[in-house]
Amino acid sequence: MGTAELNIRLATPSDAALLAELGAKTFADTFAADNTPEDMAAYLATAFGPTQQAAELADPDCFFLIAEKHAVPIGYALLRSHAAPDCVTGTQPVELVRLYVAQESIGSGVGAMLMQSCIDEAKENGFDTLWLGVWEHNHRAQKFYSKWDFRTVGTHAFQLGSDAQTDYLMQRDLK
Repeated sequence: MGTAELNIRLATPSDAALLAELGAKTFADTFAADNTPEDMAAYLATAFGPTQQAAELADPDCFFLIAEKHAVPIGYALLRSHAAPDCVTGTQPVELVRLYVAQESIGSGVGAMLMQSCIDEAKENGFDTLWLGVWEHNHRAQKFYSKWDFRTVGTHAFQLGSDAQTDYLMQRDLK
């Protein structure tokens, strides 16, 4: 994919429904096969409803970037500044909460462009550490993050419906 075809833009409050739909679809495409339909439905209902997305868009600690190809949304990222777990170092950490790319665009460079945009945005806003949680069984994502100099610093529980799963916590320095 040529970079001229791809645009990364800031989300606006009017993007709540778009983020709800894109988030639910990309999450389900990635994780539905490895989880029960009940657990997926419960998680998707709480994490990706338009009301939840509107609240996150209105939160001054949240920052969304949307990737579009020919004005069609194909991925997005969410950064959130809040207290980090003790295992995360740095004086000004920021969490990469989501980096989601539509199934048909995985491997096309969209994820890399979103990641670079997140790094640039975090640096511009004075953050010195970027951290995230990634499911212990999501080896593709772990490999992607390792290529971006993230390293595992701990674990935490991630609740998907009734299933308590383990996420690896990874971080990279932005200095």
